[in-house]
Amino acid sequence: MKLWYPYRQMKDLGQVPVMVAGKGTAMILEDGRRLTDGISSWWAVIHGYNHPDINNALIEQINSFSHVMLGGLSHPPALALADKLVEITPAGLNHVFYSDSGSVGVEVALKMALQYWKNTGHVGKHKIISLKNGYHGDTFKAMEVGDDSDFSNAFVDVLHRGYFLDTPAGGFDADAATIQQEASKLEDLLKIHAPEIACFILEPIVQCAGGFRIYSPLYLKAARALCDQYNILLVLDEVATGFGRTGKLFAADHAGITPDIMIIGKALTAGYMGHAATLATTRIFNGFLGDSYDKALMHGPTFMGNPLATTVALKSIEIIEKDHYLERIAAINAVIRNEFEKIESPAIADKRIVGAIGAIELKEDSMMAGFRDYAMANGAWLRPIGKVMYVMPAYIITDDELRKLIWIMRDWISHIYANG
Repeated sequence: MKLWYPYRQMKDLGQVPVMVAGKGTAMILEDGRRLTDGISSWWAVIHGYNHPDINNALIEQINSFSHVMLGGLSHPPALALADKLVEITPAGLNHVFYSDSGSVGVEVALKMALQYWKNTGHVGKHKIISLKNGYHGDTFKAMEVGDDSDFSNAFVDVLHRGYFLDTPAGGFDADAATIQQEASKLEDLLKIHAPEIACFILEPIVQCAGGFRIYSPLYLKAARALCDQYNILLVLDEVATGFGRTGKLFAADHAGITPDIMIIGKALTAGYMGHAATLATTRIFNGFLGDSYDKALMHGPTFMGNPLATTVALKSIEIIEKDHYLERIAAINAVIRNEFEKIESPAIADKRIVGAIGAIELKEDSMMAGFRDYAMANGAWLRPIGKVMYVMPAYIITDDELRKLIWIMRDWISHIYANG
């Protein structure tokens, strides 16, 4: 095997399906099979495949120019996208730094946070708080603030870990007492270690790759207040949650807060190509102003602000707004809730739903063995995470297509329980 695939032991890889075309939610394979994509190709293909408006915008930009370095030069799509992102993200995120993937966007955010304190004369603030079960990417600093041994075991001896807090309990609708208890854990840590802590990074509302654990917006509000009180930067990783996935345009909007730094990616470019952005408040931006390179942010991916990527992002946001996607996401949520209510089994440990995400956690990892092949045999592309099966579809999915995906999950649960 010449092609090295991600997240797989290559020794037992087996046959890999080959996709040759896509249209809407359909993935068309080399052997002629059509699969309905239930997970929007790692949560990025929010408009489905081959969207004509995005295709046309991309072709138009290609016919002008495909790439130019952002170092010392600029171009209209990069400038226009920065303006648009400042407009639609939480108020106060006034500055946009581009990169070429979500992981790199996280690296940029953490570099911003660490260097900000150095630039402003706060010596020793170099530790980072994050949540257990969190995932922030596969690059080194991103692995340090993540909590999934599958991604980091090989490097545990060289990772410089910070502090990890439990994923907040109580779910989306946690009561005030639970929120107070969870916020107290953060405050107890800050009371002792605030002088050495630079930032608190977390995926707002839902930890996607960590098993779709959902927590309350009230925890985000409490975290914002405590970070302000103890002079800690709040960093929100919206790579997976941004652009409507949780039912609001950004997950931070559930809490009505503005982080100091926010990372977006994945759906930013609608699955057409890799790109990300790290946004910061003016307070952070001003911390890098000075008379020498010593205070500058010395980071510059070759393809940051790529004209094709920024053109796609602009068109994608236009479609989200023009086609009233937040209303469509609410309808997707209603279908998931209605169908999940009908699924009951002793095999189920938990069901979790927010926005256009529906996840069912089974009691044992072994219960998922064979599920992907079963889904494919029934015309769907569904790829579980551990013992969690989930739907996270393109927003253009029809209600009937979505129901079919959920019925496949239901039937699998019935199958594995009936077979012991």
